[in-house]
Amino acid sequence: MNIPSFTVSGVATGGYPAAGSLSGLSTIQLTTHFIAALIYADIGHIPGKVSIITGSSSGLGRAIALKFADHGAAVVCADRDPTSRGRKDGATHEVLQKRGQRSIFVPTDVSEETGVQKLIQEAVREYGQLDIMVNNAGIAHEAPQPRPIWQTPVDVFDSTWQVNVRGVFLGCKFAGEQMLQQIKSSNKARNGTIINIASVLGVLGKNGTPAYAAAKGAVIAMTRTAAMDFAPHGIYCNSILPGFTRTNMISAMTGNPDMEKVLAKGHPLQRLGEPEEIANAALFLASEMSNGITALNMPVDGGLHGKLGL
Repeated sequence: MNIPSFTVSGVATGGYPAAGSLSGLSTIQLTTHFIAALIYADIGHIPGKVSIITGSSSGLGRAIALKFADHGAAVVCADRDPTSRGRKDGATHEVLQKRGQRSIFVPTDVSEETGVQKLIQEAVREYGQLDIMVNNAGIAHEAPQPRPIWQTPVDVFDSTWQVNVRGVFLGCKFAGEQMLQQIKSSNKARNGTIINIASVLGVLGKNGTPAYAAAKGAVIAMTRTAAMDFAPHGIYCNSILPGFTRTNMISAMTGNPDMEKVLAKGHPLQRLGEPEEIANAALFLASEMSNGITALNMPVDGGLHGKLGL
C-alpha cells in the first residue's frame, strides 16, 4: 500500500482532502483521519499497469481511458478511428500524451480476429505486458430508430452481435491468453483484469432494441463464464451494466431534451448517468481494492435495477 504523507497541521497529501485544521483533535479522531487517508489514497491505484480500452475515442471508453491514465496506468487506445465524429478536443491518446501520460492508439475493428490479436501484440510490444483489458467497444443501430423484433432487419441483428458479442469474446480470449502467458508465479493475488461493458438492458430488455438488449445479455452471461474459467489462474473478469448514461449513443436514442427528461425520471436518482461514474466503477474493478470480486455484473444505473426489483 502506498502511504500518503500526513501532518496534523491540516494538510493530508496523497489525495485525501483535509477538511480543516487537524490540530487539537483527539488520538481517536486523528487515527480516523489517517485511516481515511490510507483508504482514499489506495482506491483505484493502478500505477505501472498496462491497459487496453476498446472504443476509446468517445463516450465511456474515453472516460475510462482518461481515468486510468490519471491513476498511473499506460493506456492503449483502440477504436476504428482515433477521433469520433464531431469531436474537436483531440484524440484520446493525444490528450493523454500532451499531459505527459503514456498512451498510444491502435486502429482496431474488434469484430476481426486478426485485428484484436494485433492490438494485444502492439500493447505488449510497446509496454512489455498487459494487465487490464476493457472491452467497451459497442454499437447501437437501434438507438436512433427503435423497432419491434418483427421489423428488425437481419443485418442489423448480425452487425450488432459482430461487434457487441464477438468483439467481447475476442477481447476476453486473446487478452486472457496473454495474461496466462505472463504468469510467473501462482502466489500472486492478481494476474490480470478483464472488464466488459454490458448494459442494464441486457437484464431488463427494452422494447424496440431486440439486437442490442440480447447482445448485452450475452455479454453478461459470457462474463460469468469467462470469470469461472480464469479464476483458478488469478485473472479477474467482471462487467459493468450502465443505465441510461449521457453519451452520443443516448443522444441518438432520445433526439430531444424532453425524451432525455423522461429517461432521467425513470432512474430513482432522477438523472442520467455520467461517463465518469462508469469510469470510476471500472477503476475500482481494475484495482486491487476489488480483490475477491469476480464474475460480478455490476449495475451502475442510478438504482434502476432496484426500482424494478432485480
